Amino acid sequence: METRKLYYEDSHLSRFTSAVLSCAKAADGWEVTLAATAFYPEGGGQAGDSGTLNGVRVRSTREREGAVIHLCEAPLEVGAEVTGVIDYDLRFARMQQHSGEHIVSGILNRRYGCHNTGFHMGADVITIDFDGVIPPQVLPEIEAEANGAVWQNLPVGCWYPSPEELPAIPYRSKKALACPVRIVEIPGYDCCACCGTHVAATGEIGLIKLLSAVSFRGGTRIEMACGSQALALLNAAFDQNRQVSQAFSAKITETGEAARRMNELLSAQKYRMAGLEKRVFAGIAESYGNRGNVLHFEEGLSADGVRELADAIADKCGGTAAVFSGSDGGGYAYCLIAHQGDLRQLGRDMTAALHGRGGGKPLCQQGRVQAAKGEIEAFFADRK
Repeated sequence: METRKLYYEDSHLSRFTSAVLSCAKAADGWEVTLAATAFYPEGGGQAGDSGTLNGVRVRSTREREGAVIHLCEAPLEVGAEVTGVIDYDLRFARMQQHSGEHIVSGILNRRYGCHNTGFHMGADVITIDFDGVIPPQVLPEIEAEANGAVWQNLPVGCWYPSPEELPAIPYRSKKALACPVRIVEIPGYDCCACCGTHVAATGEIGLIKLLSAVSFRGGTRIEMACGSQALALLNAAFDQNRQVSQAFSAKITETGEAARRMNELLSAQKYRMAGLEKRVFAGIAESYGNRGNVLHFEEGLSADGVRELADAIADKCGGTAAVFSGSDGGGYAYCLIAHQGDLRQLGRDMTAALHGRGGGKPLCQQGRVQAAKGEIEAFFADRK
Protein backbone atom coordinates (compact mmCIF):
# COMPACT_ATOMS: atom_id res chain seq x y z
CA MET A 1 0.00 0.00 0.00
CA GLU A 2 1.34 3.42 -0.95
CA THR A 3 2.29 5.65 1.97
CA ARG A 4 0.79 9.10 2.31
CA LYS A 5 3.81 11.41 2.06
CA LEU A 6 3.40 14.10 4.68
CA TYR A 7 6.85 15.52 3.88
CA TYR A 8 5.48 16.72 0.54
CA GLU A 9 2.43 18.30 2.18
CA ASP A 10 4.57 20.17 4.74
CA SER A 11 8.34 19.87 4.54
CA HIS A 12 8.65 21.55 7.96
CA LEU A 13 6.47 18.95 9.71
CA SER A 14 8.61 17.32 12.40
CA ARG A 15 6.02 15.47 14.50
CA PHE A 16 3.03 13.36 13.38
CA THR A 17 0.84 10.37 14.27
CA SER A 18 -0.02 7.43 12.04
CA ALA A 19 -1.03 3.78 12.08
CA VAL A 20 1.46 0.93 11.65
CA LEU A 21 0.56 -1.09 8.54
CA SER A 22 3.33 -3.69 8.65
CA CYS A 23 6.41 -4.73 10.61
CA ALA A 24 8.85 -7.33 9.29
CA LYS A 25 12.20 -8.57 10.62
CA ALA A 26 15.15 -7.61 8.45
CA ALA A 27 18.86 -8.39 8.62
CA ASP A 28 19.67 -5.10 10.35
CA GLY A 29 16.44 -4.26 12.20
CA TRP A 30 12.70 -4.15 11.55
CA GLU A 31 11.11 -2.76 8.40
CA VAL A 32 8.02 -0.75 9.34
CA THR A 33 5.45 0.86 7.04
CA LEU A 34 2.89 3.46 8.11
CA ALA A 35 -0.32 4.80 6.64
CA ALA A 36 1.33 8.23 6.50
CA THR A 37 4.80 9.53 7.30
CA ALA A 38 6.85 12.70 7.56
CA PHE A 39 10.08 10.68 7.16
CA TYR A 40 11.64 11.44 3.78
CA PRO A 41 13.11 8.30 2.14
CA GLU A 42 16.56 8.35 0.56
CA GLY A 43 16.49 9.47 -3.06
CA GLY A 44 17.55 12.10 -5.58
CA GLY A 45 20.92 12.68 -3.91
CA GLN A 46 19.29 13.41 -0.54
CA ALA A 47 19.71 11.05 2.41
CA GLY A 48 16.67 9.64 4.17
CA ASP A 49 15.44 11.05 7.46
CA SER A 50 16.16 9.55 10.86
CA GLY A 51 14.27 9.99 14.13
CA THR A 52 11.91 7.93 16.31
CA LEU A 53 8.56 6.12 16.17
CA ASN A 54 7.07 5.86 19.68
CA GLY A 55 10.60 6.33 21.00
CA VAL A 56 12.03 3.52 18.82
CA ARG A 57 14.99 4.75 16.79
CA VAL A 58 14.51 4.96 13.02
CA ARG A 59 17.94 4.39 11.52
CA SER A 60 17.09 5.11 7.88
CA THR A 61 14.25 5.30 5.40
CA ARG A 62 13.79 4.26 1.79
CA GLU A 63 10.94 3.88 -0.68
CA ARG A 64 9.75 0.61 -2.19
CA GLU A 65 6.90 0.60 -4.73
CA GLY A 66 5.36 3.73 -3.25
CA ALA A 67 5.66 2.57 0.37
CA VAL A 68 8.13 4.31 2.70
CA ILE A 69 10.14 1.72 4.65
CA HIS A 70 11.31 2.80 8.11
CA LEU A 71 14.26 0.70 9.34
CA CYS A 72 13.70 0.57 13.11
CA GLU A 73 15.83 -0.75 15.95
CA ALA A 74 12.85 -2.58 17.54
CA PRO A 75 9.48 -3.93 16.34
CA LEU A 76 6.23 -1.96 16.43
CA GLU A 77 2.75 -3.46 16.79
CA VAL A 78 0.79 -3.65 13.54
CA GLY A 79 -2.38 -1.55 13.82
CA ALA A 80 -1.03 0.57 16.66
CA GLU A 81 -1.10 4.36 16.49
CA VAL A 82 2.44 5.72 16.76
CA THR A 83 3.96 9.16 17.11
CA GLY A 84 6.80 9.94 14.75
CA VAL A 85 9.46 12.56 15.43
CA ILE A 86 12.07 13.30 12.79
CA ASP A 87 15.54 14.73 13.42
CA TYR A 88 14.39 18.16 12.28
CA ASP A 89 17.69 20.03 12.55
CA LEU A 90 19.21 17.52 10.13
CA ARG A 91 16.16 17.66 7.84
CA PHE A 92 16.20 21.47 7.76
CA ALA A 93 19.94 21.54 7.01
CA ARG A 94 19.35 19.18 4.09
CA MET A 95 16.49 21.33 2.80
CA GLN A 96 18.78 24.37 2.92
CA GLN A 97 21.43 22.46 0.99
CA HIS A 98 19.02 21.07 -1.59
CA SER A 99 17.22 24.34 -2.33
CA GLY A 100 20.56 26.18 -2.51
CA GLU A 101 21.82 23.61 -5.01
CA HIS A 102 18.78 24.25 -7.21
CA ILE A 103 19.52 27.99 -7.27
CA VAL A 104 23.17 27.48 -8.25
CA SER A 105 22.37 24.79 -10.84
CA GLY A 106 19.68 27.01 -12.36
CA ILE A 107 22.04 29.98 -12.64
CA LEU A 108 24.79 27.89 -14.25
CA ASN A 109 22.30 26.33 -16.66
CA ARG A 110 21.02 29.75 -17.73
CA ARG A 111 24.45 31.40 -17.98
CA TYR A 112 26.58 28.62 -19.42
CA GLY A 113 24.15 25.97 -20.66
CA CYS A 114 25.61 23.49 -18.15
CA HIS A 115 23.52 20.53 -17.09
CA ASN A 116 23.69 18.97 -13.64
CA THR A 117 24.80 15.36 -14.22
CA GLY A 118 25.45 14.32 -10.61
CA PHE A 119 24.59 15.50 -7.12
CA HIS A 120 25.66 14.30 -3.69
CA MET A 121 24.73 15.83 -0.36
CA GLY A 122 27.52 15.01 2.12
CA ALA A 123 27.74 15.60 5.84
CA ASP A 124 29.48 18.97 5.37
CA VAL A 125 29.30 19.95 1.70
CA ILE A 126 27.40 19.33 -1.52
CA THR A 127 29.19 18.16 -4.66
CA ILE A 128 27.56 18.88 -8.02
CA ASP A 129 28.85 17.62 -11.36
CA PHE A 130 28.20 19.64 -14.53
CA ASP A 131 28.76 18.68 -18.15
CA GLY A 132 30.39 21.99 -19.09
CA VAL A 133 33.53 23.93 -18.24
CA ILE A 134 33.01 26.48 -15.46
CA PRO A 135 36.09 28.68 -14.82
CA PRO A 136 36.88 28.96 -11.08
CA GLN A 137 37.24 32.73 -11.40
CA VAL A 138 33.49 33.13 -12.08
CA LEU A 139 32.51 31.53 -8.74
CA PRO A 140 32.34 34.85 -6.81
CA GLU A 141 29.95 36.26 -9.41
CA ILE A 142 27.77 33.12 -9.37
CA GLU A 143 27.82 33.10 -5.57
CA ALA A 144 26.72 36.74 -5.42
CA GLU A 145 23.78 36.08 -7.74
CA ALA A 146 22.79 32.96 -5.78
CA ASN A 147 22.77 34.85 -2.49
CA GLY A 148 20.74 37.58 -4.17
CA ALA A 149 18.06 34.94 -4.72
CA VAL A 150 18.24 34.03 -1.03
CA TRP A 151 17.85 37.63 0.12
CA GLN A 152 14.77 38.13 -2.07
CA ASN A 153 13.03 35.44 0.02
CA LEU A 154 11.32 34.00 -3.06
CA PRO A 155 8.64 31.32 -2.66
CA VAL A 156 9.74 27.77 -3.49
CA GLY A 157 6.86 26.11 -5.32
CA CYS A 158 6.42 22.32 -5.51
CA TRP A 159 3.61 20.74 -7.55
CA TYR A 160 2.59 17.95 -9.92
CA PRO A 161 1.51 19.31 -13.31
CA SER A 162 -0.98 17.33 -15.37
CA PRO A 163 0.18 15.35 -18.42
CA GLU A 164 -1.29 18.14 -20.54
CA GLU A 165 0.55 20.90 -18.66
CA LEU A 166 3.95 19.20 -18.40
CA PRO A 167 5.13 19.58 -22.04
CA ALA A 168 4.75 23.37 -21.81
CA ILE A 169 6.95 23.66 -18.70
CA PRO A 170 10.69 24.31 -19.42
CA TYR A 171 12.11 22.28 -16.54
CA ARG A 172 15.56 20.80 -15.93
CA SER A 173 15.87 17.02 -15.67
CA LYS A 174 18.71 14.50 -15.94
CA LYS A 175 16.50 12.10 -17.94
CA ALA A 176 13.16 11.85 -19.70
CA LEU A 177 10.33 11.40 -17.20
CA ALA A 178 6.79 10.10 -17.37
CA CYS A 179 3.96 11.58 -15.30
CA PRO A 180 3.53 12.14 -12.48
CA VAL A 181 6.50 14.53 -12.41
CA ARG A 182 7.09 16.71 -9.35
CA ILE A 183 8.27 20.19 -10.29
CA VAL A 184 10.21 22.46 -7.93
CA GLU A 185 10.35 26.10 -9.04
CA ILE A 186 12.22 29.11 -7.70
CA PRO A 187 10.87 32.03 -9.74
CA GLY A 188 13.46 33.60 -12.01
CA TYR A 189 16.17 31.13 -11.03
CA ASP A 190 15.23 27.49 -11.54
CA CYS A 191 12.54 25.05 -12.58
CA CYS A 192 13.48 21.42 -12.08
CA ALA A 193 12.01 17.94 -11.70
CA CYS A 194 12.84 16.87 -8.15
CA CYS A 195 11.61 14.42 -5.51
CA GLY A 196 13.44 16.02 -2.56
CA THR A 197 12.32 18.22 0.31
CA HIS A 198 12.79 21.98 0.09
CA VAL A 199 12.45 25.14 2.12
CA ALA A 200 9.22 27.14 1.76
CA ALA A 201 11.05 30.33 0.74
CA THR A 202 14.63 31.06 -0.30
CA GLY A 203 15.28 33.24 2.75
CA GLU A 204 15.30 30.06 4.86
CA ILE A 205 18.51 28.99 3.05
CA GLY A 206 20.31 31.83 4.83
CA LEU A 207 23.63 31.64 3.00
CA ILE A 208 25.18 30.01 -0.08
CA LYS A 209 28.96 29.54 -0.23
CA LEU A 210 30.74 28.15 -3.30
CA LEU A 211 33.94 26.44 -2.18
CA SER A 212 35.68 25.12 -5.29
CA ALA A 213 35.39 24.27 -8.99
CA VAL A 214 37.63 21.57 -10.47
CA SER A 215 37.77 19.73 -13.79
CA PHE A 216 35.96 16.40 -13.62
CA ARG A 217 35.27 13.91 -16.43
CA GLY A 218 35.31 16.55 -19.12
CA GLY A 219 33.09 18.88 -17.12
CA THR A 220 33.26 20.61 -13.75
CA ARG A 221 32.70 19.49 -10.17
CA ILE A 222 31.61 22.23 -7.77
CA GLU A 223 31.71 21.99 -3.99
CA MET A 224 29.36 24.22 -2.04
CA ALA A 225 27.61 24.58 1.30
CA CYS A 226 24.40 26.28 2.35
CA GLY A 227 22.68 27.48 5.49
CA SER A 228 23.88 26.14 8.83
CA GLN A 229 26.57 24.01 7.18
CA ALA A 230 27.97 27.02 5.30
CA LEU A 231 28.00 29.00 8.55
CA ALA A 232 29.85 26.18 10.35
CA LEU A 233 32.48 26.01 7.60
CA LEU A 234 32.95 29.78 7.58
CA ASN A 235 33.23 29.88 11.37
CA ALA A 236 35.91 27.16 11.26
CA ALA A 237 37.79 28.99 8.50
CA PHE A 238 37.51 32.31 10.36
CA ASP A 239 38.87 30.73 13.54
CA GLN A 240 41.84 29.29 11.63
CA ASN A 241 42.45 32.65 9.97
CA ARG A 242 42.30 34.40 13.35
CA GLN A 243 44.99 32.06 14.67
CA VAL A 244 47.12 32.74 11.59
CA SER A 245 46.69 36.50 12.02
CA GLN A 246 47.84 36.24 15.64
CA ALA A 247 50.84 34.08 14.69
CA PHE A 248 51.90 36.54 11.97
CA SER A 249 50.89 39.68 13.93
CA ALA A 250 48.86 40.68 10.89
CA LYS A 251 45.37 42.05 10.37
CA ILE A 252 42.79 39.34 9.82
CA THR A 253 42.22 40.70 6.29
CA GLU A 254 45.95 40.61 5.46
CA THR A 255 46.95 37.06 6.43
CA GLY A 256 47.51 36.03 2.80
CA GLU A 257 50.12 38.74 2.29
CA ALA A 258 51.71 37.90 5.65
CA ALA A 259 51.93 34.23 4.65
CA ARG A 260 53.50 35.19 1.30
CA ARG A 261 56.17 37.28 3.06
CA MET A 262 56.87 34.46 5.50
CA ASN A 263 57.20 31.99 2.63
CA GLU A 264 59.70 34.27 0.90
CA LEU A 265 61.69 34.57 4.13
CA LEU A 266 61.70 30.81 4.66
CA SER A 267 62.78 30.22 1.06
CA ALA A 268 65.70 32.59 1.54
CA GLN A 269 66.65 30.89 4.82
CA LYS A 270 66.43 27.44 3.22
CA TYR A 271 68.68 28.61 0.40
CA ARG A 272 71.19 29.97 2.92
CA MET A 273 71.01 26.80 5.03
CA ALA A 274 71.54 24.63 1.95
CA GLY A 275 74.73 26.55 1.21
CA LEU A 276 75.96 26.19 4.79
CA GLU A 277 75.05 22.48 4.82
CA LYS A 278 76.99 21.94 1.61
CA ARG A 279 80.08 23.52 3.17
CA VAL A 280 79.69 21.36 6.31
CA PHE A 281 79.33 18.24 4.15
CA ALA A 282 82.48 19.17 2.25
CA GLY A 283 84.39 19.48 5.52
CA ILE A 284 83.14 16.09 6.76
CA ALA A 285 84.03 14.51 3.41
CA GLU A 286 87.58 15.93 3.54
CA SER A 287 88.12 14.22 6.90
CA TYR A 288 87.55 10.84 5.21
CA GLY A 289 90.01 11.39 2.36
CA ASN A 290 91.32 8.05 1.00
CA ARG A 291 89.92 6.10 4.00
CA GLY A 292 88.23 3.46 1.85
CA ASN A 293 84.83 2.26 3.06
CA VAL A 294 83.20 4.74 5.50
CA LEU A 295 80.31 4.43 7.97
CA HIS A 296 79.10 7.82 9.19
CA PHE A 297 76.23 8.90 11.48
CA GLU A 298 74.90 12.46 11.34
CA GLU A 299 71.96 13.88 13.31
CA GLY A 300 69.03 15.80 11.92
CA LEU A 301 69.35 15.17 8.18
CA SER A 302 66.52 14.83 5.70
CA ALA A 303 66.56 11.94 3.23
CA ASP A 304 68.01 14.33 0.63
CA GLY A 305 70.63 15.49 3.13
CA VAL A 306 71.66 11.88 3.83
CA ARG A 307 72.12 11.27 0.10
CA GLU A 308 74.07 14.50 -0.45
CA LEU A 309 76.46 13.78 2.44
CA ALA A 310 76.99 10.20 1.24
CA ASP A 311 77.76 11.51 -2.24
CA ALA A 312 80.27 14.04 -0.87
CA ILE A 313 82.04 11.38 1.24
CA ALA A 314 82.11 8.89 -1.65
CA ASP A 315 83.92 11.50 -3.77
CA LYS A 316 86.75 11.62 -1.21
CA CYS A 317 86.99 8.26 0.56
CA GLY A 318 87.79 6.01 -2.39
CA GLY A 319 85.33 3.33 -1.25
CA THR A 320 81.69 2.94 -0.24
CA ALA A 321 80.12 5.73 1.82
CA ALA A 322 77.34 4.59 4.19
CA VAL A 323 75.57 7.52 5.87
CA PHE A 324 72.82 7.14 8.51
CA SER A 325 70.67 9.76 10.23
CA GLY A 326 67.95 9.17 12.83
CA SER A 327 67.62 7.58 16.26
CA ASP A 328 67.52 4.17 17.91
CA GLY A 329 63.85 4.65 18.78
CA GLY A 330 62.64 6.00 15.46
CA GLY A 331 64.95 4.23 13.04
CA TYR A 332 67.53 5.58 10.60
CA ALA A 333 67.38 6.92 7.06
CA TYR A 334 70.37 5.67 5.09
CA CYS A 335 72.20 6.08 1.82
CA LEU A 336 74.99 3.91 0.39
CA ILE A 337 77.03 5.39 -2.47
CA ALA A 338 80.07 4.12 -4.36
CA HIS A 339 81.63 5.18 -7.65
CA GLN A 340 82.27 1.66 -8.84
CA GLY A 341 80.95 -1.86 -8.29
CA ASP A 342 77.38 -2.86 -7.42
CA LEU A 343 75.76 -2.06 -4.06
CA ARG A 344 72.48 -3.90 -4.61
CA GLN A 345 73.47 -7.09 -2.77
CA LEU A 346 74.87 -5.08 0.14
CA GLY A 347 71.58 -3.16 0.27
CA ARG A 348 69.53 -6.38 0.30
CA ASP A 349 71.69 -7.95 3.01
CA MET A 350 71.55 -4.80 5.14
CA THR A 351 67.77 -4.32 4.96
CA ALA A 352 67.25 -8.00 5.78
CA ALA A 353 69.57 -7.85 8.79
CA LEU A 354 68.44 -4.44 10.07
CA HIS A 355 64.68 -4.66 9.43
CA GLY A 356 64.74 -2.10 6.67
CA ARG A 357 63.32 -1.15 3.33
CA GLY A 358 64.97 0.50 0.38
CA GLY A 359 66.49 0.12 -3.04
CA GLY A 360 67.93 2.08 -5.90
CA LYS A 361 70.61 1.78 -8.55
CA PRO A 362 73.86 -0.23 -8.54
CA LEU A 363 75.89 2.76 -7.29
CA CYS A 364 73.28 4.24 -4.93
CA GLN A 365 71.02 2.49 -2.40
CA GLN A 366 68.66 4.51 -0.21
CA GLY A 367 65.96 3.71 2.36
CA ARG A 368 65.29 3.27 6.06
CA VAL A 369 66.15 0.69 8.75
CA GLN A 370 64.59 -0.01 12.15
CA ALA A 371 67.70 -0.83 14.16
CA ALA A 372 69.92 0.65 16.86
CA LYS A 373 73.19 2.39 16.09
CA GLY A 374 75.15 -0.47 17.65
CA GLU A 375 73.42 -3.01 15.39
CA ILE A 376 74.26 -0.95 12.31
CA GLU A 377 77.90 -0.67 13.39
CA ALA A 378 78.06 -4.41 14.05
CA PHE A 379 76.65 -5.20 10.59
CA PHE A 380 79.31 -3.14 8.83
CA ALA A 381 82.09 -4.40 11.14
CA ASP A 382 81.29 -7.97 10.08
CA ARG A 383 81.68 -7.02 6.40
CA LYS A 384 85.18 -5.56 6.63
